[in-house]
Amino acid sequence: MISQSELPTSAAEEDSTRGADRLYQEGLIAGLLGAATIAIWFLILDTLRGRPLQTPTILGTAIFGGGLASPTTPPVSLEMVTLYTWVHGLVFCVIGGVASRLLAIAERQPNVGFGVMLLFVVFEFGFLLVTMIFAESVFQALSWWAILVGNLLAAVAMGAYLWRRHPNLTIRP
Repeated sequence: MISQSELPTSAAEEDSTRGADRLYQEGLIAGLLGAATIAIWFLILDTLRGRPLQTPTILGTAIFGGGLASPTTPPVSLEMVTLYTWVHGLVFCVIGGVASRLLAIAERQPNVGFGVMLLFVVFEFGFLLVTMIFAESVFQALSWWAILVGNLLAAVAMGAYLWRRHPNLTIRP
């Protein structure tokens, strides 16, 4: 009897697997670039305010510490910074993976590209709206413009990387 591993694989299957692996790697790198960009942005802002690591402490406390009781800033906690950084990195890797897959589809079907751009705009402002509604104390502790600028910087970093990885991408309305 022939086992599954002994069956010959076709060149198309190997190319498909290689292509999927490339998209996963691309998404991971794009996600890590986005996460690092926004983390560096907030580290710079926090340092200029004289409170390094305050933003990940606030966000970690909001997620893992039962929420913020008030918009006052809690003392810096390396535990909250570490927990939040892990979750932040994982979320951005998922976002990078989804973006990589969507751009691969748009590369094959140029009419989809406009929809991907529109989805990004809706996602960006939807994130701010959800934050304002469900995490008002976080929104008060951090300024809305800093969140918006940080997200846009991360999007630019991820977009620049993905644009270079998809040279055949054209966007048609």
